[in-house]
Amino acid sequence: MSGIDDLAYFSTADLSAALATRTLSAVEALDATVARVEERNPELNVVVTLDVERARAAAAAVDDARADRERSPNLGPLAGVPITVKDSLMVSGIRTTAASTEFGGFVPDVDAATVAALSSAGAIVYGKTNLPRFAADVQTFNDVFGVSNNPWDVDRSVGGSSGGSAGALAAGFTSLEIGSDIAGSIRNPAAMCGVVGHKPSYGVVSVRGQIPGPPGTLTRADIAVVGPMARTVADCALAFDLMIGPDPWDTPAWSLDLPPARRVDPVGLRVAVWASDPYCPVDPEIEQAVLDTATQLAGAGAIVDTDARPSGFDLAKADQTFSTLLGGAMCGGYTMAEIETMADKLDAGQPIEGGLGVHGATIRHREWLTANERRLQMRARWHQFFTEWDVLLAPISPTVAIPHDHSHPLTERTIDVAGQTRPYLDQVRWMGLVGAACLPATAVPIGQHSNGLPVGLQVVGPFLEDRTCLGVAAMIERLDHGGFVRPPGY
Repeated sequence: MSGIDDLAYFSTADLSAALATRTLSAVEALDATVARVEERNPELNVVVTLDVERARAAAAAVDDARADRERSPNLGPLAGVPITVKDSLMVSGIRTTAASTEFGGFVPDVDAATVAALSSAGAIVYGKTNLPRFAADVQTFNDVFGVSNNPWDVDRSVGGSSGGSAGALAAGFTSLEIGSDIAGSIRNPAAMCGVVGHKPSYGVVSVRGQIPGPPGTLTRADIAVVGPMARTVADCALAFDLMIGPDPWDTPAWSLDLPPARRVDPVGLRVAVWASDPYCPVDPEIEQAVLDTATQLAGAGAIVDTDARPSGFDLAKADQTFSTLLGGAMCGGYTMAEIETMADKLDAGQPIEGGLGVHGATIRHREWLTANERRLQMRARWHQFFTEWDVLLAPISPTVAIPHDHSHPLTERTIDVAGQTRPYLDQVRWMGLVGAACLPATAVPIGQHSNGLPVGLQVVGPFLEDRTCLGVAAMIERLDHGGFVRPPGY
């Protein structure tokens, strides 16, 4: 039971059960996990910081508590489960860099809110996982820790920005992770690595303790959320329930009662499908995998429509609004001098270069207010749409995991979509469609491309109806070709 490979692909639920029944000790689980990381991580570079001795002491304390019948009932549902955490989320006593040289030696003395939530439930953080600098790319590489490689193909990206998180899950280094998502940073790497990730409705999970902004920042960034990643939908749902909660100053009066899933099985489930779009074409195999998933749901009793769309906007308009708001949310990564230079170039009709969100980084507040009104109009249309439909199935990215491309600037990169050269930032457009509107979305694997790489889709639901997204994702997980598959060789 304590061998590396015996434990590597336990679900969090199964691992928790084995620990609770003392079939397995917490120290055994941790040591087996660390041994696997030491053996397999060098070729992947997804786990970038370890805190083994402190984690082992915490695991031993769990084992001691379980041996004491009086103390054992007080242990949380994740007691003794070893996990990793994305390195943009603060963990007390463990270096937290956000992949930046600026914070290369930063060791926080407080946990991020979501880390605290899982730690209170008994999870033991033993390491941190890689990401792009300040979480601002859909690939994972940086000057602090280097490049992370995909367990499915080490010549390809794990995605980003929660790429190390997804890679660690796929490689069997952890059963549970915490990621963040502003432009698809949970959903993109989940699809690239064939795992599950949930982007919560905006505002239901505290983002306190996330970098950027700098440590101690109290502002809740627009669009940005923190959410769970795992290999199963059930594990994601478990972690999500534990993470739900307010920022500290809202605690005295804050409560939330999220609605249950609209359906518990496919019979009568109303499913809209948006599988591709001329504005952002999708690899035909990914498009077909999304359609095949919908067909299987229809065969199980769901009502499916591949033409249903929210009225009043399209993908191009949604992307324009999203890009503007994203730039406003991420403009803190530029100096005022850089922003003024970019604004001058735009005024002169010249192209600008930079990172994720660059095209909205120069907006004035009045422009942001206009974009926000467009966003609210979109939200109203989504609200109406979800009175007629329970969920929307959509692609996550136009491609499977892309080959490493670390050329600069990011805005000059391209991707190959079934032989067609497309802009690099096409990778965020399908995720921005729903992210700007604050909607929940669950990424779930739906099979493999003919090149062997995993394919995922996002289950999008109404605002605050996260459990509907998770419930439908669980249905998809049970279909043919649905759910996590262990990468070859792992």
